[in-house]
Amino acid sequence: MTVGISNRPLASSRAVFATVAAAVFMSNLDLFIVNAALPAIGHSFGGSGLGSLSWVLNGYAIVFAALLVVAGRVADRSGHKQVFLTGLAVFTLASVGCALAPDVGTLVAARLVQAAGAALLMPTSLALLLDTTAPEKRAGAVRAWASIGGIAAGLGPVAGGLLVEAGWHWVFIVNVPVGIAAFVLGARVLPSPGRAGTERSPLPDLFGAALLTGSIATLALGLIKAPDWGWASARTLGDLAGAVLLGVWFVLRSARHPVPIVELPLLRVPAFASAAAALTLFTIAFAGMLLGAVLWCQGVWGYSALRTGFAIAPGPLLVPPVALRIGPAVARIGAGRIALAGSVVFAAGILWWAATLDTGSAYAASLLPGMILTGLGVGMTLPVLTGVSAAALPPARFATGSAITSMGRQIGAVLGVAILVGVLGTTGPGHTVAAFRHGWYAVAAAALLAACATIPLVREPRPAAAEPTAVAEDVETARAGAA
Repeated sequence: MTVGISNRPLASSRAVFATVAAAVFMSNLDLFIVNAALPAIGHSFGGSGLGSLSWVLNGYAIVFAALLVVAGRVADRSGHKQVFLTGLAVFTLASVGCALAPDVGTLVAARLVQAAGAALLMPTSLALLLDTTAPEKRAGAVRAWASIGGIAAGLGPVAGGLLVEAGWHWVFIVNVPVGIAAFVLGARVLPSPGRAGTERSPLPDLFGAALLTGSIATLALGLIKAPDWGWASARTLGDLAGAVLLGVWFVLRSARHPVPIVELPLLRVPAFASAAAALTLFTIAFAGMLLGAVLWCQGVWGYSALRTGFAIAPGPLLVPPVALRIGPAVARIGAGRIALAGSVVFAAGILWWAATLDTGSAYAASLLPGMILTGLGVGMTLPVLTGVSAAALPPARFATGSAITSMGRQIGAVLGVAILVGVLGTTGPGHTVAAFRHGWYAVAAAALLAACATIPLVREPRPAAAEPTAVAEDVETARAGAA
């Protein structure tokens, strides 16, 4: 993959990093603060049901997953700066639309546009940073770029609580000044490659992207509405069957298309396939855990959004230090064992909630221990599996592999929310604790399935179990990893 040549000196890398960091932090923070705002949004719109509200999260994830590869290829054809600024502008304007939405339907529509902006923004951010970073400093730049998501995760719950105290609209308004400042600065400092900096390769399969979107959306709809329609009703079964048919059509089309959304031969690489499957399953558990914790704190214990943010924060705050310090353990005992242990630790935290959480239970004895265990599990699992998936492929295929794992994680997020909402809706009124307990069991099961998916990695030779940051040492690999 061709790397564009910057028309600015490398000394501008700090300004470029500031621009990229602001945009990436904004888009990552948005994922966490919207979770915290979901109950407040429901109250604002006349007590909208959880099934309708879940599309505020799921609509974003579905569109982001479907457009990620397409957006990356458009950036290669049109130039990273142009696509990055376009994505930033779309994300910022869509945030205004979210804040002004008069009903849930309009909010979901604005979130779809916001996701399209994020899909344009994310694949170009690291490439732009590396274009203006000296070669000897690029590995450090990659690690700094990767840490932005961890910082957003740690600050997200508390920041979301603070913003919701002023009104849920502020979780979207906060994006506007950051987006405007990043756009103005980016227009001045981001490198503008010449014609040699772009690739005129064909666009990926757009119809395949539509099939993937339809399959995920239909599956999520069936899981969310099954409690209302009936799990054995013709409508639910027909919806789920339609999702399967669209998914099969997508796979068959991807096998024949010259530029598919998913390059299926990569899934025949055992270590990559195992890591991708484990990442998807683990993200199902993570998404269900995060939404479930917010709903429990605000809906069962009656916490304010701010108090909920402080209650949830210990878990996300553990993730960055664990991820940064897990490298020596990976080198010593292998990535497969670490990822397996992390998934089990995560599941143990969820099962602790199932055993101890009740309407009158104390935070320190029930929610907090589980939050610490889940934070440890995330730090041990996500960065390690990401490193394994990268190390399993040659650098020339890393961009595509990264896109597949990124899509898998977004699909996992959709399914995690949909499964939790479906389980919570199955139990009737007056059985809230039992409904959440069933939800915790479903989340723990997804984490244990992720642990099972890592078992083939345990048998891999030690060199395949790369340290989480090892991929950063190869500049071309890191540059492609923006996907």
